[in-house]
Amino acid sequence: MSSFKPAQYFKEVAREVKKVSWPSREQTQEKTLLVLTVSIIIGLYIGVLDFVFSKLLAALV
Repeated sequence: MSSFKPAQYFKEVAREVKKVSWPSREQTQEKTLLVLTVSIIIGLYIGVLDFVFSKLLAALV
C-alpha cells in the first residue's frame, strides 16, 4: 500500500487546476442570470400549481 504524501497531492492538484478552462466574467454573469431566471419561473409555476390544487382540495372537502 502506498503512503499518502500531502505535498505531492497538492502539487498535482495545482497542476490540474491550471488545466481548467475557466469561464470569462461575462459568461459567468450570463449563466448566473439564466439560473436565477429559470429558478424564479419554476418557483412561480410550482407556487401557482400549489395554490390551485389547495383551492380545489378545499372546495372538495
